[in-house]
Amino acid sequence: MHLPDEQRYDKMAYRRCGASGLRLPTISLGLWHNFGGVDAFENMRAMLCRAFDLGITHFDLANNYGPPPGSAEENFGRALRADLGAWRDELILSTKAGYLMWPGPYGEWGSRKYLLASLDQSLKRMGLDYVDIFYSHRPDPDTPIEETMSALDSAVRAGKALYAGISNYNPEQTARAVAILRQLGTPCLIHQMKYSMFVRTAEEGLFERLAAEGVGGIAFSPLAQGLLTDRYVKGIPEGSRASKPGTFLKPADVSEARLAQVRALDEIAAGRGQTLAQMALAWVLRHGVMASALVGASRVEQVEQCVGAVKNLGFEEQALRQIDEILAAG
Repeated sequence: MHLPDEQRYDKMAYRRCGASGLRLPTISLGLWHNFGGVDAFENMRAMLCRAFDLGITHFDLANNYGPPPGSAEENFGRALRADLGAWRDELILSTKAGYLMWPGPYGEWGSRKYLLASLDQSLKRMGLDYVDIFYSHRPDPDTPIEETMSALDSAVRAGKALYAGISNYNPEQTARAVAILRQLGTPCLIHQMKYSMFVRTAEEGLFERLAAEGVGGIAFSPLAQGLLTDRYVKGIPEGSRASKPGTFLKPADVSEARLAQVRALDEIAAGRGQTLAQMALAWVLRHGVMASALVGASRVEQVEQCVGAVKNLGFEEQALRQIDEILAAG
């Protein structure tokens, strides 16, 4: 079993999540990619252990992470038993349900039937009695939001989750979900949204809503699937995510106009004494409502580099204006 670094909590900054008593590491590790059944288990194990040694206490999953779907949870449970199980009470573990997981009318979206069945399956795959956060992964246009939120409330009351969260909800849907959960007696802890320098939709009313409601924010894809790193400064390298079929980052996303932005941003990051990835994470975390940024990784060195962002999270107004000018030019 892995023996964690005794100074791990000195290496990370922690932020309170909304109006709750829970604090999250500013950098959390997401298991969306590189933790599935097609990936090398020993590499996963090394990344998870190193992350914990660096003060990352929050590990984020979903029922469909893999591939194949469910395998990321299975692998995480295996690593937990091998290395980190003795420190379960020091970990924040989250999972979600909402996207397609099994065939038929009860295998996706937001019905009570699907959400609670999915949570039971997730707990079994990970070998857990409970998760710390259970999310509705996306709003369901056909299921009443009252039913979806009631399922989250039931999961918490049953002791299968400590907190309820939502993901990919727009400001209006968020306001409704938060109000229903508050009425049920299970406040919404957190909203997980896609947010990066290249995807700024959350700035169009969502941040204001979260601040008003006392809900914490956590960003997924803050590095734009790796585009906001120095890996693409010179184009699409062999073996990168954009070079592989079936990934969310397509070659068309790595246009010359986009690369010009990446290079200009990289120059600003260098002036701050940071890598582009570190600056991109600090930029996401500049909003007071943001409790954490979820990063992905394929090797230990990437985890280490991302955690290095906590050394410089502040921005001068001039740097923010320069960044906005670069982004607006795109």
